Amino acid sequence: MAKVYDLQDVEVWDGNMAASHALRQAQIDVMAAYPITPSTPIVQDYGSFVGNGYVDGEFVLVESEHAAMSGCVGAAAAGGRVATATSSQGLALMVEVLYQASGMRLPIVLNLVNRALASPLNIHGDHSDMYLCRDAGWIQLCTCNPQEAYDFNLMAFRIAEDYDVRVPTIVNQDGFLSSHTAQNVRPLSDEEAYKFIGEYKVKNAMLDFSKPITYGVQAEEDWHYEHKAQLHAAIMESMPIIERVFKEFKEKTGREYKPVMSYDMEDAEVAIFAIGTTAESARIAARAMRSKGVKAGVVTLHVLRPFPYEQIGKAFSNIKAVAIMDKSSPGGAMGAMFNEVAPAIYHTNNKNPILSNYIYGLGERDLTQKDIIAIYEELAADVQAGKLTHKTQQWICLRGQTMGFHE
Repeated sequence: MAKVYDLQDVEVWDGNMAASHALRQAQIDVMAAYPITPSTPIVQDYGSFVGNGYVDGEFVLVESEHAAMSGCVGAAAAGGRVATATSSQGLALMVEVLYQASGMRLPIVLNLVNRALASPLNIHGDHSDMYLCRDAGWIQLCTCNPQEAYDFNLMAFRIAEDYDVRVPTIVNQDGFLSSHTAQNVRPLSDEEAYKFIGEYKVKNAMLDFSKPITYGVQAEEDWHYEHKAQLHAAIMESMPIIERVFKEFKEKTGREYKPVMSYDMEDAEVAIFAIGTTAESARIAARAMRSKGVKAGVVTLHVLRPFPYEQIGKAFSNIKAVAIMDKSSPGGAMGAMFNEVAPAIYHTNNKNPILSNYIYGLGERDLTQKDIIAIYEELAADVQAGKLTHKTQQWICLRGQTMGFHE
């Protein structure tokens, strides 16, 4: 029997500590992991919980991130509740096995602490790794702060393990800006958290010898297509379950989450779309713009996969100009979020708003309030001119570039 971990009503945790406590409370059976910055403390903290007798689960330290997810696949196929954590290059090495996990419909929970991808090497945060695996067949949840990192980990198990879903799930949080930033977090008690998640519901366990099952078989043109269609359908049809879990979590905690969150959008004429901690910074800038007479709003999402197409479109239904923010190098194209958000807006908005794409924060280049206000000012100028007054895509705070440049 695991020892009871005493929690306060309010804890001061960074995002990594918040995530590790959620994993402890979920009473996972196996964590197979290979540490990498900035997700290392999640693994380290969980290892400490095991060593100090606060959990009964198995902590397996392997030789690589590829092996970590392989271990998770084996443990989940055997019938266990399984989780791990990684970032950046670790995620890149793990990607091959992500497709195995989703194709086998194993409800693994992965904490992805977002960090830049090399080269050049950078240990700080951007969303390159988030986008690297967005089509790997995993549900993806996005958080803005340590409280959400805790909350969404609890909800991730409920979502992934639901018999009508049974799809592995990623919980994203910004490297360092969330993972290493200490804030007030209001956790549930161990008993309440586990009751919310519920007992693990085994399905098609390889160790159930009364019902032999096979994982990872070869399926060529005869059945591969159907398998992928079934997985896609399961992800697309998971939104009602996700929304139900969000609702039940609100009933328990009072904290409300939606797939798409809007702030000051009721009368907004200009808006910023951003994910993660940037959404919180944009809300501060939006309030400053409103004090200047500019009707500014913010939209973010908590569910990246399945992509909330209709909800995104509805959030921008009356907008005139939108800045879509991408914290990742687009590699010769418009940003990943621009390419997903723009069609959702245009297909649901008869006013054809002016859209622009801003690349920012690669390798955690600072994005200040001055920079965000400059974006809002450009959007306001677009509205006044009735057209785009600048390039569709801009890189903020790029050396030698004046727009949004700060000393």
